[in-house]
Amino acid sequence: MIRVFVAEDHAIVQDGLRRVLEGAGGIAFAGATERGHAVLDAVADADWDVLVLDLSLADISGLEVLRQLRDRAPKLPVIVLSMYPEAQYAPRVMKMGARAYLSKTRSSRELVEAIRAVARGKRYITPAVADALLEHVGEGEGPPHARLSEREYQVFQLVVEGLSPGDIAAQLNLSPSTASSHLVHIRTKLGVRTNGEILTYAFRAGLAIDAGSAKTS
Repeated sequence: MIRVFVAEDHAIVQDGLRRVLEGAGGIAFAGATERGHAVLDAVADADWDVLVLDLSLADISGLEVLRQLRDRAPKLPVIVLSMYPEAQYAPRVMKMGARAYLSKTRSSRELVEAIRAVARGKRYITPAVADALLEHVGEGEGPPHARLSEREYQVFQLVVEGLSPGDIAAQLNLSPSTASSHLVHIRTKLGVRTNGEILTYAFRAGLAIDAGSAKTS
């Protein structure tokens, strides 16, 4: 039996995932939380076989959870299930240690297949992710956002989600000056002047989605 824990900040999505997992043979729903800190606090003693992780959580970002899990539970297979596009986010997320990246537009069948694959120690790669990984290798440095450091990318994502510099500092446990320094570096690397232009860049690069569609994802 594969025990799956879900980190997802929308209760209705948690309920849907629970029903999907309970209806799949050989898979058990091990619980859910909307908070990243709850995952990090529980993982040392948990008996989960797979973690399904959203990038947007109630307290800290899924990217920060994924980063910390590399030290706390490096063998735990993580599937990132997110509203953000596979082609843009998968290379970064899988480089950080995720075994699979699925957009929420994917079917429940594919999620179950991914869970079974990563529980066997394999990666699950959709055609969109495969193309993105190949393009990422073939482009050398790639687009400007590919040159962001891991921490800068976390800050970038939180700007895209609409957080203020103060909220970003608090969520990532950074000093305000350090958060501001990251923002300066991000703007420099992206070739923009303001945080508003960071958001414009994200939309043009396919790294952000319409807020209305996000609520239904």
